[in-house]
Amino acid sequence: MAKLKLGPITNDKPVKVALSLPGALHRDLVAYAEVLARETGQPTPDPVKLIVPMLERFIATDREFAKARREAGGAARISTSLPAPGPSSV
Repeated sequence: MAKLKLGPITNDKPVKVALSLPGALHRDLVAYAEVLARETGQPTPDPVKLIVPMLERFIATDREFAKARREAGGAARISTSLPAPGPSSV
């Protein structure tokens, strides 16, 4: 089975998110959550809980953003605590 970019979702305190998603994107998040559950052996996470780690991973791996942030002297620096890559991380 292919490895996903996200590892297990940690059980963090709930945060209210107000966001409108296109139906197709929501279906993709639901499907991703199901695959993630199969790969990690954990219960299927709420698809909303995937949004933050996906955004964190996206920002952490965007080379152009990292370059712009360095060039700006860290002005655009964000504090994220990405989990160490797990067995299902790429």
